[in-house]
Amino acid sequence: MMVKADYYSILGVERNAPQDDIKKAYRKMAMKHHPDRNPGDKEAERRFKEAAEAYDVLGDPEKRQIYDRYGHDGLKSAGVRGFSSFEDIFSAFGDIFGGNIFDAFFGGGRGAGLRRGANLRCEITLNLEEVAKGVEKTIQLRRHELCKTCHGAGAEPGSKKTTCSMCQGRGEIQQAQGFFVVRRTCPQCRGHGERVEKPCAECKGDGRVVGQAEIAIKIPAGIQDGTRLRVGGEGDLGDNGAPRGDLFCDVFVKDHPFFHRRGDDIICELPVSFVEAALGTEIEVPTLTAKEKITIKPGTQSHDLIHLRGRGLPNVHGRGVGDEIIQVVVEVPKKLTEKQEELLREFAETENKHVMPKKTGFLEKLKHYFEGE
Repeated sequence: MMVKADYYSILGVERNAPQDDIKKAYRKMAMKHHPDRNPGDKEAERRFKEAAEAYDVLGDPEKRQIYDRYGHDGLKSAGVRGFSSFEDIFSAFGDIFGGNIFDAFFGGGRGAGLRRGANLRCEITLNLEEVAKGVEKTIQLRRHELCKTCHGAGAEPGSKKTTCSMCQGRGEIQQAQGFFVVRRTCPQCRGHGERVEKPCAECKGDGRVVGQAEIAIKIPAGIQDGTRLRVGGEGDLGDNGAPRGDLFCDVFVKDHPFFHRRGDDIICELPVSFVEAALGTEIEVPTLTAKEKITIKPGTQSHDLIHLRGRGLPNVHGRGVGDEIIQVVVEVPKKLTEKQEELLREFAETENKHVMPKKTGFLEKLKHYFEGE
C-alpha cells in the first residue's frame, strides 16, 4: 500500500505554521505546477493536485485539527476526500487567487468569458433536537439565474449574431509580455466571441436575471454552533454560462431551556429539595428524545453528577455519542411553616448528639484556628 505524503511537507511549511503562511505556500505551489504552465507534464499535474489536497485540509482549521491528531486515517473516518478533477480544485480554491484562478496566472486566458460566479452566504439556525438527529433545511436565496427569455444568450429571440471583429470570435485578445502571452477578455464582446443586433430586453443583454431560488442544505448530526458549511455550486451564476460560485452557510444553535452543551455532552441542572436529597427519590428528567426516570440516592449532595450514557449528541465526525449529565442542585427552602421549623429543630438537636464526621473535623479545625493551636 502506498503511504501518503505528509501535507505539511508537500507545502513546505512547519506543523505550527499560521494559516496565512499555509495559504501563501499553496498559492506558490499551485502557480508553479499549474497545468496551463506545464502542458503535458504529468508530474506537474500530480503535484498540483497533491498541493490542492494538502491545502484543502491544512487551510481548514477543523480538518487540520483532525489531521494533526489522527493523520490521514482520521480524515478518512471523518469523510474527507480528495479532488477528482481540476474543475473541483478550481471551484474550491479559485478565490484564493483573487477571483478567477486563470486570471491570476494569465490575466484572462482560459478563463476569458468563463468567470465563475460569486460566492454567496446564508445563515441557518437550529435547535438542539435538530443537532442531535441531523436535518435538511430549505432556504430562500436571491441570486442570478439564466434569463428564461434568451436562455442565457443575451439576445432577443430571432435576432442575428455576428462574430466579434476585435477578437475574431475567440472571446479574448492576446498580448505578448516578455516570455509570456497574456490573454484578456475581449472588451468589445465581453468574452462571448459574438455581438448581437438586439440585446434581450428582459436581461439587458447580460443573459442573467436576479431570481429567487430554493436550496436544500443537509446539516450533519452533531454540528457545532458557528460552523460554516460549503455547498459547492450553489452560489451566484457566472458570466456567459460559467459555473456558479459556492454557497457558504453559517450554522447557529439556539439556547435550550433545559440543556447547555459541553462538547458532545449535554448538561442539565436538576433542582431537588433537601428532603429528596437526604432520603432519596425517583424523578423524571428530560432528554433530547423523551422523559427518563432516574434515582436520586439517599445522601446525595449538591452538584453531584449523574451520567445518562449515550443520551448526548453524536460526534460530527462519527466518533460515538456523548452523555447527558444531570447536575443535582439541592435547594434550601427560604420559608418554613411552624411545623417544618419545629421538625428541623428536633433534627438539629439529634444532629448535635450524633455529629457527622465531616462536620466534626471542620469544627475542630475552626476551634484550633481561633485558639492559635
